[in-house]
Amino acid sequence: MTSARLLRLLSLLQTPREWPGSELAERLQVTRRTVRRDVERLRDLGYPVHATMGTYGGYRLVAGKALPPLLLDDDEAVAIAVGLRTAARQPVAGIAEASLRALAKLQQVLPPRLGRRVSAFTSATLPTPAAAAASLVDPTQLTVLAAASSVNERVRFDYRDHHGSVTRRLVEPHRLVVVDRRWYLLAYDDERADWRTFRIDRIDNARTTGTRVPPRQPPATDPASFVTTQLHSLAPTFRAVVTLALPAPQAATRLGDHVGELEPVDDASCRWHSPEDTIDWLAVRLTLLSCDFTVHEPVELVDHLRLLGARLTRAAAAGT
Repeated sequence: MTSARLLRLLSLLQTPREWPGSELAERLQVTRRTVRRDVERLRDLGYPVHATMGTYGGYRLVAGKALPPLLLDDDEAVAIAVGLRTAARQPVAGIAEASLRALAKLQQVLPPRLGRRVSAFTSATLPTPAAAAASLVDPTQLTVLAAASSVNERVRFDYRDHHGSVTRRLVEPHRLVVVDRRWYLLAYDDERADWRTFRIDRIDNARTTGTRVPPRQPPATDPASFVTTQLHSLAPTFRAVVTLALPAPQAATRLGDHVGELEPVDDASCRWHSPEDTIDWLAVRLTLLSCDFTVHEPVELVDHLRLLGARLTRAAAAGT
């Protein structure tokens, strides 16, 4: 067996899916018997390759007692390095420190040509203020849900709705989606026989059941658009018109993604026509700008900010 074929097999198995022996044989241009021998060699080298029987069975890498070396091509290494830098700004509990540790290890072994690519990307990208209202997500829950969605495995978890009521759910995870810096799970709810969207920060005790099912036809070809549409259908959305005490270029940087439209008023201010969003999130975005502003419309946003201001004033007074 050549080293090149072994590396190619390992690279395929690192993809989080089941690989039928026939497909591996076709990819590697060898017989299925050779694939079985190659898999045994990987096991001898410490890679935990698990084999399952049946229509949906095949080979896949599973968790072992130790973390074996991973194979990454150039683009994958750059993507991981950039992703680790970005993860420090994401609302996932405890992820910033772990991301920095992993990034330090990766940068030690990155070839100079890849290090330059990562540096060029990060130096050209301006960070935006973190969304203080975005609830932190337990990375353990994310890991369980992501792994289950990749292999079509059912998951059970406790789910807390916006009223605080907790229900037990049995679902077939399909995709994880980030909308407005919140994580959501698009999944088929077996007991309700319908597709549901779950806020992941409201999920507790997620665990896999060991039961794999055939992939279901998703409710839409674009999961992100589907989830966004669902969320907007559950809460009224508005477009705000606000004068900001910031120059337009500075306002664009602070607003980050989904800026909307900015019209310069003078050198020190601009008018912001926001994208359509909920009142709560519009208030959060304005608060995070750290500048004075005047809301022209909608009146619902003015009322919400007035109530929010009164609540903050009471909290500050109680703390003195």
